[in-house]
Amino acid sequence: MSLVSGLDEVTDADFGTEVIGSELPVLVQFTAEWCGPCRQLGPVLKDIASQEGDRLKVVQIDVDRNPRTAISYGVMATPTLLLFRGGEPVRSIVGARPRRRLLEDLADVL
Repeated sequence: MSLVSGLDEVTDADFGTEVIGSELPVLVQFTAEWCGPCRQLGPVLKDIASQEGDRLKVVQIDVDRNPRTAISYGVMATPTLLLFRGGEPVRSIVGARPRRRLLEDLADVL
């Protein structure tokens, strides 16, 4: 299932496989259907996913349907972006960002 067209959705059940076990760095958007800034960020993330798909995996997780993962990583607000590398969170970005700023925040990973 996809909350934003073009982005894969992960769940509490498959987070370990899809994110922790990924060979690529993974950018996870913690989101909710009612979150306006999350919807604004969606097209930006979709664009980054299509351009950087060979170097970065981009997924989203709904915090309302998957509270265990959100709680375990201390996510208190949406949107929160967590960047995982080697199964560990290495960067946290809270709030929506324009595409250019988000790419700057991720430049050392890409």
